[in-house]
Amino acid sequence: MKNYGRFLDGKDAFPRMLAEKKAALPVDFPWYPYNTMENVVHLPGVVGEEHDFLFAGDLAIADIGAADGDLAFYLESLGNRADIFDYGPTNMNGLRGARAMKEALGSAVNINEIDIDKQFKLDRNYDLIFFLGILYHLKNPFFICEELSQHSRYMFVSTRVIRHFVAGGPDISDSTSAYLVHESESNNDATNFWMFTQKGLKLMLERAGWRVVKMITLGDTVASNPQDANHDERAFALLESKHFA
Repeated sequence: MKNYGRFLDGKDAFPRMLAEKKAALPVDFPWYPYNTMENVVHLPGVVGEEHDFLFAGDLAIADIGAADGDLAFYLESLGNRADIFDYGPTNMNGLRGARAMKEALGSAVNINEIDIDKQFKLDRNYDLIFFLGILYHLKNPFFICEELSQHSRYMFVSTRVIRHFVAGGPDISDSTSAYLVHESESNNDATNFWMFTQKGLKLMLERAGWRVVKMITLGDTVASNPQDANHDERAFALLESKHFA
């Protein structure tokens, strides 16, 4: 895929450039410590030639849950119009990292601070949304996915999925189920809320206004459960909005 190949060509060099800029900036806050662009290497599993145009540039793109905005700034460098959506109180540095990097790059990326777990409304439409690694941290996943389906033609989503409610328990993969995570479960991370089975995730997305073009899962595809980090399974999907089809 020509366009996606171009996208991948710079996915390592661009974070290195950002890291150099971050190291040189005199800031009084911690930068987000993880490479938020790593998830894009899994997208070939859900993108075929017919959707290679999503990486051609000149698209209106939103990055939701953007951390320091690395992906959004990269997408802008490829000729796209990119917006960041995140929430200061739950962002590692209160979005100061994204704002500092926007200034350092002379970027036109818009930084929108909203709590998408509340009754938010987007004020424009997008060609594509990146919604990676965020869904299981949200209290209201159905509402959020429904709202996004009304404002974007396509969306990439990734989230944690499970095959067992508890380690060693019955296999519930064939059910359209969701599990509400206790705050002491899943690495004692109180920001984890809903984990779906793959079938449950697919049904939720479809009922929220999306057509699942393709979905894959990676990681432990046998014993995944909410409690054990060693049995982590992630779903990656390309979605097309039913509202724009």
